[in-house]
Amino acid sequence: MYLLGYDVGSSSVKVALVNALTHEVVTSVQYPEQEFDMISRQTGWAEQHPEMWWQAMRMATHALLKQCKVKASVISGIGLSYQMHGLVLIDNEKQVIRPAIIWCDSRAVAIGDHALETLGEKYCFENLLNVPGNFTATRLRWVRDNEPRNFDRIWKIMLPGDYLAMRMTNACTTTVPGLSEAILWNYNSHLPDPAMMAYTGISTDHLPDIVPTFGSQGKLSVKAADELGLKPGIEVGYRAGDQPNNALSLNVLHPGEMAGTSGTSGVLYGIVDQPIYDRKGLTNTFSHVNYTADADRFGLLLCLNGAGIQYSWLNQEMGRASHTYNDMERMAATVPVGAEGVSILPFGNGAERMFHNQTLRAHLLGLQFNRHRRAHLYRAALEGVAFSFVHGARLLQQLGLTIDIIRVPQDNMFQSAIFCQTISTLLDCQIDIVPTTGAIGAARASGVAVGFYEDVEEALQSVKPNGTFHPNPQTTSYNQAYQAWQDRLHNFLYPTNGEGSSLEIKEKETSELRAHLEKKQKEVARQSLILHTKDDLIRESISIMVEAEKGELDKNTFRKLRLKLEDNLHSLDNWATYEQHFDVIHDQFFERLKQDYPKLSFTDIKLCGLLRLHLTTKDIARRLNLSVRGVETRRYRLRKKLDLGNQISLIRFLEDYA
Repeated sequence: MYLLGYDVGSSSVKVALVNALTHEVVTSVQYPEQEFDMISRQTGWAEQHPEMWWQAMRMATHALLKQCKVKASVISGIGLSYQMHGLVLIDNEKQVIRPAIIWCDSRAVAIGDHALETLGEKYCFENLLNVPGNFTATRLRWVRDNEPRNFDRIWKIMLPGDYLAMRMTNACTTTVPGLSEAILWNYNSHLPDPAMMAYTGISTDHLPDIVPTFGSQGKLSVKAADELGLKPGIEVGYRAGDQPNNALSLNVLHPGEMAGTSGTSGVLYGIVDQPIYDRKGLTNTFSHVNYTADADRFGLLLCLNGAGIQYSWLNQEMGRASHTYNDMERMAATVPVGAEGVSILPFGNGAERMFHNQTLRAHLLGLQFNRHRRAHLYRAALEGVAFSFVHGARLLQQLGLTIDIIRVPQDNMFQSAIFCQTISTLLDCQIDIVPTTGAIGAARASGVAVGFYEDVEEALQSVKPNGTFHPNPQTTSYNQAYQAWQDRLHNFLYPTNGEGSSLEIKEKETSELRAHLEKKQKEVARQSLILHTKDDLIRESISIMVEAEKGELDKNTFRKLRLKLEDNLHSLDNWATYEQHFDVIHDQFFERLKQDYPKLSFTDIKLCGLLRLHLTTKDIARRLNLSVRGVETRRYRLRKKLDLGNQISLIRFLEDYA
């Protein structure tokens, strides 16, 4: 029995054949040798024709069958991995309406910001675990706003994997992890999210039917089987986005485990069992492949758009025709850590999520024509991507993830010892190199759905590392090189525009942090005042009750206490409304006033604030729920409590008090 796995990316299609009984990888094929073309009609756009993916799957399958000599009749299961976050639109005849908007397209950044503002940050984090961002749902809204004729033709919206599964089975289906990566899944209701669907202008009728990640996605149709060279009726038993699938391929399934990849893009993907979300929106939380409503498994994902694509561009545009990646590695190894001052910021592949969706572009810095050679560029390119991984990993650590071991596939940039050693040293972690691919993982996963394996753990029991990188004990040069890179990155994130030096910018940031701290201190002071006032009332009430037990009080005393409690209750309930008119008052005003004049009541202090704002007696009466005469009486009593003589202006005293 054999299992077939596809990994359909934005660069190529990989297909692998696995012997289900021995777990052996029979063979694997990649098609085409050169990367897929992308359509970029405007800066930041990235589109591809879905038909290109299907034709590449067809060619790759024929090449694999020819190479391995295995009969199609012995293949019993198919698994599918696909590029995440893309948008494919089909009409009621299952024809593609427009080119797919793929994962590295940046056009929906502003729409994501507007969606966050419309739905509210609290709603998005508590229900979606993410900001709407630049993902499938917001790209759909872009189509609605900019291509209304295309939008009106939509029968179903699909992720790339949904489309390819439809081409294989003729069934329109999706998965919960798929809807979560599209930012269309509500984790509280465990249903498609109505707010995001309303924002994009669709209903549940536009969504494909939901099927399990491990389970029947449909059977290979006669037409698809004929095109692929396979037999009809093979179970398509597994489907997942490329990053969750890559984690599965590396046997990263449980909390505390982390996977990494560095193909066209770079990704760190850690597993948690709690719905962690990043309030800054720099990382994202999606359902992992083994997520269920009863067993939470989330993948916390940090993505770098500019990763392997930078290194491949350098090879194609600046390398010599005869240079392979192995040649580039050997040359880079002749240059010391830090590339003798050359730095590359590798962010030339669209908006970068971990930098608030800024499009930073790639930058080559520190080049000296009489000193640096091609080898320096190769080293700086490897280090630039590695430093980006480290920068992102530290964001994940701030969210509470522990990074002791990262499992990575033995392909793409992780074939570079320089790359792996740099990350391992700076993060002080172990990197395990695992000989697998996304296509191999997808093939093994399909064996669970067809019943050959009892569970995922059995399907992945042969997944073991064949190489390991440990931190280099000589960390000084790595830390110095990383810091120099960080400084240059900082200058691009916070450009001066001739308005100040980097030091001035840092001072500005410090000032902003100080203002934030002072705001929090004001909140603490406000809460302290409220609690102090309540304590006073409680103590006074207890004192009166003690006297009442002795039979020493009359009804008038109880009436005064009741009125005082009601007055203060009204004041406390309306404090928030009052305080929004008092932001101009010094942050320590209330706290110092209560400290210096402990006999002041809560209403007295409120009156001080309103007088300092120069409100009229009528306005003050309305805010304190008093008559005009009542306000005048309170002012008279306030002067007495503040011990002000007749020559001293009450308002002037309050203005000068800080």
